[in-house]
Amino acid sequence: MGNRVLLSIAAGLLASQGALADATEDFHALLDEAWEWYLEQHPMVASRAGDRRYNTEWRDRSLAAIEVRHLQRRDFLRRAYAIDKTALSETDQLNYELFRRDQQRRVDEHQFQGFLMPFNQRGGVQNLDGQASYLRFETVRDYEDWLERLDKIDTVIDQTIEVADRGIEQETVLPRVLMERIPDQIVVQLVEDGEDSPLYRAFETMPETIPGKDQERLRAAAVKTIEDTVVPAYRKLARYFEKTYLPATRDSVGLSSLPNGSAWYEFLARRFTTTRMSPDEIHRKGLEEVKRIRGEMQQIIDELEFEGDFQDFLTFLRTDPQFYYDDPDDLYEAYLATSKRIDPELVKLFGTLPRMPYGVKPIPDAIAPDTTTAYYSRPAADGSRAGIYWVNLYRPEVRPKYEIEVLSVHEAMPGHHLQLAIQQELDNMPNFRRYSGFTAFVEGWGLYSESLGYDLGLYKDPYSRFGALTYDMWRAVRLVVDTGIHYKGWTRQQAIDFFKDNAAKTEYDIVNEIDRYIVMPGQALAYKIGQLKILSLRAHAEATLGDDFDVRAFHDALLGAGALPLDMLQQRMDDWLAEQLANRS
Repeated sequence: MGNRVLLSIAAGLLASQGALADATEDFHALLDEAWEWYLEQHPMVASRAGDRRYNTEWRDRSLAAIEVRHLQRRDFLRRAYAIDKTALSETDQLNYELFRRDQQRRVDEHQFQGFLMPFNQRGGVQNLDGQASYLRFETVRDYEDWLERLDKIDTVIDQTIEVADRGIEQETVLPRVLMERIPDQIVVQLVEDGEDSPLYRAFETMPETIPGKDQERLRAAAVKTIEDTVVPAYRKLARYFEKTYLPATRDSVGLSSLPNGSAWYEFLARRFTTTRMSPDEIHRKGLEEVKRIRGEMQQIIDELEFEGDFQDFLTFLRTDPQFYYDDPDDLYEAYLATSKRIDPELVKLFGTLPRMPYGVKPIPDAIAPDTTTAYYSRPAADGSRAGIYWVNLYRPEVRPKYEIEVLSVHEAMPGHHLQLAIQQELDNMPNFRRYSGFTAFVEGWGLYSESLGYDLGLYKDPYSRFGALTYDMWRAVRLVVDTGIHYKGWTRQQAIDFFKDNAAKTEYDIVNEIDRYIVMPGQALAYKIGQLKILSLRAHAEATLGDDFDVRAFHDALLGAGALPLDMLQQRMDDWLAEQLANRS
């Protein structure tokens, strides 16, 4: 080979390496800039992650800020498309595709103007006090930051009213049946004495490391800020809500009743499932799953030799005192005991477990009546706050004992805490992936985890097994009622009745669930669609590998790249399976 040819090859290699370096540098710079911008625009996200830089701020909710954020995302997307993806490493090609998809989704969703409906009966501007549970209160500065945040609540409320007014103008408003819950939530903030405010609770007990004089000063400042700024702002919100917003709300509940609502829901179905499934396809899949699970439920009823039909058995479960606690403390202790029983068994199913612990806490009283049975919040990025499994102790007489095991497996371990904590602890993971996720993966994993309860020594009695099936049925029902409400013109009562006819959850829980689906269109579709994908991946791996299938290796591979869209998860697990086969031969 001549020198000229060798020089040409060398020049080509250098050019290629240069292109790779340039593309990589540009991409990493874009990721860093976009993440820093995101934290600045979402101060509570930063605070919850342990980043104190924006601890005095709330997110700017004004219409002008919303438009600026949209334009900035369009610019990030333009810059992403300008980068040569093929010049990136394999790992960065994955990061690139996920970043591009995320920015594209956010840009595309702006057209539907969902931000014009700023209220939510499950949490929002009416109960900002709940945000304090995610913050660190260790130093004088932490309390001063919270005080400064409290002093800006009037601005947050003014911005919310501005956006809601634009929603009224454009006939993009929330259903009245949901908004009728909010006045009672606002009332909680309308105190005469600042010390009675939920926003004052952070000041009630302070660390001993804070000098007494500082404690007195901070408490006095908190009372003054609450009485002079916060309460008047909430009184303004109460008047606006009662006299302006509530009368403008709509009688309908489905998204399809709004301008461009059907197209909007089709978009949300694709977004939350990360598939191309149409609402009609999802609806049919839901009906299939309901029928399958109903058959398994009937087998347990027959095993118990219960005298009565399916509906009689559901009534028995909802009404017999043996299935409920009278005391919230007893219910709480049951959640704690179940969680402690699960943790030592996890090594049977996982090679990698998270270092970050989790705790079990009651859902705050102010929102407990209007929210669901439980939920999870991830740990702080800096390790300053553990993951929290929040449980609803309001009205224990409607929260069945037979749900405790399956709920704990989903929300804590090996469900959300295991998956999200492992994701945060992965090396070389860009921040936008470390602290975010795809609902179909995250909730699909949570629902799949429920099936692992059998391997963890749970569901020993038939009622707990029925509880596990009830939760699987619950997510199958979601596919039917969410698409029914938002795409097929179902009424709220139709959805409630379908749920009651097929699941043993209490009517109180069912109503709160249906109202959640109404206010969060499409989100409920992710659980069952994600679970079915993970189950199919496992079934295929088991059939392919036979006796060589290792469930611990399967789970570690599934969780090892963090949350992924389902098509990318399929590719990852196909690659893992091919590697397993190659190692065997």
